[in-house]
Amino acid sequence: MAAGTLLTPFFALFTVAMIVPVGYALWLSLFTEKQSGLGFDGPRTVFDGLGNYATALGDQAFRDGFWVLLGYCALYLPLMIGGAIALALLLDTALARARRFFQLALFLPHAIPGLIAALIWIYLYTPQLSPVVAAMEAGGIGFDFFSAEGTLPSIVNIALWQWLGYNVVIFYAALQAVDRSLLEAATVDGAGNWRIAFSVKLPLIRSSLVMVLLFTVIGSLQLFTEPLILSRGSGSAVTSTWTPNMYAYSAAFERNDYGLAAAASVLVALVAAVLSFVVTRFTTRRKEARP
Repeated sequence: MAAGTLLTPFFALFTVAMIVPVGYALWLSLFTEKQSGLGFDGPRTVFDGLGNYATALGDQAFRDGFWVLLGYCALYLPLMIGGAIALALLLDTALARARRFFQLALFLPHAIPGLIAALIWIYLYTPQLSPVVAAMEAGGIGFDFFSAEGTLPSIVNIALWQWLGYNVVIFYAALQAVDRSLLEAATVDGAGNWRIAFSVKLPLIRSSLVMVLLFTVIGSLQLFTEPLILSRGSGSAVTSTWTPNMYAYSAAFERNDYGLAAAASVLVALVAAVLSFVVTRFTTRRKEARP
């Protein structure tokens, strides 16, 4: 009885903030607006079944958005996970100094909203304005951050700058919870720092690795803010339908097709759910297979 009373606020908030919006999106995705007769009566909402889903899946722009996400994940995930682990292991070593300072310095970019972070980096990417571009050109390095080839690395860089420190803190906290007697025993047995890191520390923080990987994959599928800001007035190669979320945003607020936008959002959510299941299942099987 007491547990139910304590959990009631959570379930109420979960219902209002999650169940109701998802249910409304599903309902909205089944309807579309059509003109009646000669169009003098204005549009009317009619039941369309899975028509919006077929329209989204049949649209080349929507499908291309998933290829963009695939390229983004291929570049972003190794850099994010590998960089966060490397920095966390470095902070955890006995040779590290000023750990509190570096933790704060790495985490501070995460405290900046994504919109502001994107605006900052647009300034740093813009020729004639950016000291970074000026320094690169002085060194003989020419790179257009807004070109078709440079847009994806530019967005990956923004995401890394904002989220790397957050994941470093998670890994570092997990490493601090590792039993120090195990590390001392490995050192006595003659294991070096590399062997201790890969054979002792990383296996013991496996759950944190899985959690960060899962959240990073889900977050990658929700890519929206950074490319949206880059598409507004920066002259970049990002279009209004560059990612699936941008496609849904464009359908809703530029074409006023809320049924199509809801269907696209549901499809993105389904892909995220499938990938979450695959990542969780894969990591669970590997854990069970280990002796």
